[in-house]
Amino acid sequence: MRRNTKTALPRKRSDGMRGHDALPPELRAWVHSAALPWSARSVLRIWTRALREAGGDAQAARTLLDAAEARMIARDAATIWGPGYPAPTGGQQADHPGTLALRR
Repeated sequence: MRRNTKTALPRKRSDGMRGHDALPPELRAWVHSAALPWSARSVLRIWTRALREAGGDAQAARTLLDAAEARMIARDAATIWGPGYPAPTGGQQADHPGTLALRR
């Protein structure tokens, strides 16, 4: 699966399954639907920080995790797809190779 993910995030070897099994249930649920392939170590570190910033509120901490993940995706998007990604919105349509342009 490593070849399917292209990211600027550093990679380290660890026992991923055991680490993910040890995560708190709320965090495991969030990781299940996350867009990025989080390691147990890094997601636990950011969860602890988010939970502290949210005053112990798990829902607010998940919102902070969503925001952190969105920032990481935005940062990596320029490296992976180029500086013009995502395409402009608001009625403008960019034609990209391999996409179907729907016009009325």
